[in-house]
Amino acid sequence: MSPVPPSTPPAPSVSPSTLFSTSQYLYQYLPQCPPSVPPPVSSQHPPSTPPVSPSAPPSTPPVPPQCLPVPPQFPQHPPVSSQHAPQCLPVPPQCPPVSSQHVPVPPQLPQYPPAPSQLPQYLPQYPPVPSNPPSSQGPAPPPPPDSPRCPPTPGVPGDEVGPPPAKRCRQAPSDQDRGPPAASRWVTAQWGGGGHPWVLGVPTVPPLPPHTLWCPRSPPPLDPSQYDPARSGYHPLQDACWGHGQSVPYLAVARTFERIEEASARLKIIETLSNFLRSVLALSPGELLPCLRLCLNRPGAPSEGLELGIGESLLTRALAQATGRQLAQIRSEAQDKGDLGLVAESSRCTQRTVVAPAPLSAAGVLGKLREMATMSGNASANKKIGIIKGLFVACRHSEARYLVRSLSGKLRIGLAEQSVLTALAHAVALTPPGQGWPPAVLDAGQGMAPEARRAWLEEQSRILKQTFCELPDYAAIVPVLLEHGLEKLPQHCGITPGVPLKPMLAQPARGVGELLKRFEEAAFTCEYKYDGERAQIHVLESGAVFIYSRNQENTTAKYPDLVDRIPKVLKPGVRSCILDAEAVAWDRTTRQIQPFQVLMTRKRKDVDAAAIKVQVCLYAFDLLYLNGEPLVRQPLSARRKLLRESFEEVEGEFVFATSADTRSAEEVSEFLDKAIKASCEGLMVKTLEVDATYEIAKRSHKWLKLKKDYLDGLGDTLDLVVIGAYLGKGKRAGIYGGFLLACYDEESEEYQSICKIGTGFTEESLEKHYGFLKEHVLAQPRPYYRWDSGAAPDRWLAAVQVWEVKCGDLSISPVYRAAVGLVDEEKGISLRFPRFLRVREDKKPEEATSSTQVLGRGWGGSLGCPRGVCVGGGGGGGGQESGVSPPPLPVLQVAELYKKQQQIQNQQQAEKGEDEEFY
Repeated sequence: MSPVPPSTPPAPSVSPSTLFSTSQYLYQYLPQCPPSVPPPVSSQHPPSTPPVSPSAPPSTPPVPPQCLPVPPQFPQHPPVSSQHAPQCLPVPPQCPPVSSQHVPVPPQLPQYPPAPSQLPQYLPQYPPVPSNPPSSQGPAPPPPPDSPRCPPTPGVPGDEVGPPPAKRCRQAPSDQDRGPPAASRWVTAQWGGGGHPWVLGVPTVPPLPPHTLWCPRSPPPLDPSQYDPARSGYHPLQDACWGHGQSVPYLAVARTFERIEEASARLKIIETLSNFLRSVLALSPGELLPCLRLCLNRPGAPSEGLELGIGESLLTRALAQATGRQLAQIRSEAQDKGDLGLVAESSRCTQRTVVAPAPLSAAGVLGKLREMATMSGNASANKKIGIIKGLFVACRHSEARYLVRSLSGKLRIGLAEQSVLTALAHAVALTPPGQGWPPAVLDAGQGMAPEARRAWLEEQSRILKQTFCELPDYAAIVPVLLEHGLEKLPQHCGITPGVPLKPMLAQPARGVGELLKRFEEAAFTCEYKYDGERAQIHVLESGAVFIYSRNQENTTAKYPDLVDRIPKVLKPGVRSCILDAEAVAWDRTTRQIQPFQVLMTRKRKDVDAAAIKVQVCLYAFDLLYLNGEPLVRQPLSARRKLLRESFEEVEGEFVFATSADTRSAEEVSEFLDKAIKASCEGLMVKTLEVDATYEIAKRSHKWLKLKKDYLDGLGDTLDLVVIGAYLGKGKRAGIYGGFLLACYDEESEEYQSICKIGTGFTEESLEKHYGFLKEHVLAQPRPYYRWDSGAAPDRWLAAVQVWEVKCGDLSISPVYRAAVGLVDEEKGISLRFPRFLRVREDKKPEEATSSTQVLGRGWGGSLGCPRGVCVGGGGGGGGQESGVSPPPLPVLQVAELYKKQQQIQNQQQAEKGEDEEFY
């Protein structure tokens, strides 16, 4: 092949292959885009011309030099985008439009060389070419002794093989000394004499097609089905399966979920997700938020109120229509596998389409989820089925499995939100955003000692989690992270009216004596504990009022009367605030508090203020934000003072929580008795000055709750999920006589069995429970149920209902699995003398009492702190993962726990006798 001088235009007889190989024209595609807007390209695109041997005559007219063709077999060619050269340079009118047949300019190229002679620096910089690289024509002959060396190029060591005029120039290794598969590691350089520049030739290693140009630090993307973010030594760029500026494939998300689901160690889960997010930050930072939404399985923030509302029946119909299978087949297989997602994955693998649909992207899938979440009306079900069908058809490999799980609202991969936050903090710290391309820092912790690296990452996680507590909105935090980084995040993100906070929660106290011992010399106050619904009131500068539940759900539409009432109780000078309060059902005739069950009869949506039957009184007890200033770091005494100075009380409408500052056991007992007579649950006891800040999203020992149930000697109540039923006997024949309950483990996303229950029911309530639960019977337990065969029920039930249960005590049990591994490697915790109180219609199954909270209830009781280590309770609804100070109570060691085995056996005998009464 003859070289073409840079100043000589191509002759008409020059083949497209030779034209492509001319450095003169290749170089035209390398300089950065001029500031001027390029003229529009032609809308017609001629068929591509296959490469022609340099010695063969041309088969087609020459292509204009600005439109260099690429052979159709170009592997994994990126889609057409604004990063392609013909859109950057002036294009003659005869030039065909931009397409996959044209040479793309890698957007990651830094400042381009000033002369074509330096182009080798921008070719793939990988390991040297072997002496005899493989070739379809066999090994190259050795070079003659007098063969010239490669032209000197700055930064590129020279090497040569083969007879003149063909020479193969070795390229410098990449920064990471790692390259793509061997097929794309080497190129051939050819040049001639007379001062002509060297010219690109064909690669020496088959099966790479000719005329391929790769860029350093940007190897060819991996096959997404082989993507593995859990691999050791993960590289954010070279191990990714998409390119810079491209959309994140949904298959990359699915593969990440696969690896997380396979992992059991929390640290490995965090590392895997962090690796994936590092690639997102480096290659497609604009899609970080959609990826986080998919990992959390939330189409939006909780305050947006976006619910997919897609049940298993609708999913099954959509899957049947997309795959052509019968509904009965799908349902039968789902019962056998226990996971409709696995059924969707296997069904999709058997489907064949005439034209392959476009691959799914993470942002595209999230967009469809949000679109379905906003649908309403009679036709919404069919519209959702149509969208789901379209997604199913485009699914590859494991995408269908996780798509179905996302649609059903249960991802079930063991990924808690706290782990997502930790992984995000690690990713941003290790691969900082905002570096430009190519990123200079891919691992900011490289070279650190292991302990120093661990401590540094923990500090980064603390910064992000603390900021997220004050501004729990990914849509607000992510842009700041991308622009300013992690260290400056607290300077730009803080408590904001209109963004609900996770509330501070209280730990249970087992009696007045424990309460006094806990606070010792600290000043504290007692407040009535009202039996209502937590209400966080936000007043914005604009005057708008929003109300949020303890789970950050927007309940403004449920309380239009409160929305109208709040502006009237604000004192002059109050422009904005966040108020913590309790909404309680109120009887205006008797002027008394009504039970919580009455409040639950109130409509939740589309409430007409004029048609409200259940009136509500708002009891305010804390102020978190006032006129642009957060108050959470101030002591309760100061917050309470500002609260009373900023609002006016109106009897029966807006009242401050009844409180009393006291120090003696007698006064506390007397005040508790008054609270019970006033139709309250008990008391909330809070520190006033010392350690009296408002701890967002924590169940703290700075607040203790003392409920009237404790006066019966039956301890605290727990909110547990029904996962099984036992057939009744005797007078309970024909219905369910007992039930298997479970707590929820946030880390593993599983329900852990904790007790059987058969007391506290009336005949009427048992009939009602049977009528509801029989519609949720399962053929076999869900994969995320953790149970022992010794407590297997007659009927397995879907986890759909939460019950409030009162118990006498906790004990170690070989049969139940609550908090297994925390107290003992094989034994869990069970409840002694559980008794049904009521259905918690205001709670979702995932909001049930957690296993760590169950363990926390044993402090100072029969369990003590297992292994001498106290475990924090964690906030209801996802509190921050942090330990709490151990209570000043006697702590039993592990050996002492085993002394209770006889007591456990006696308990089991008692349960057996009790079971005989209600089975």
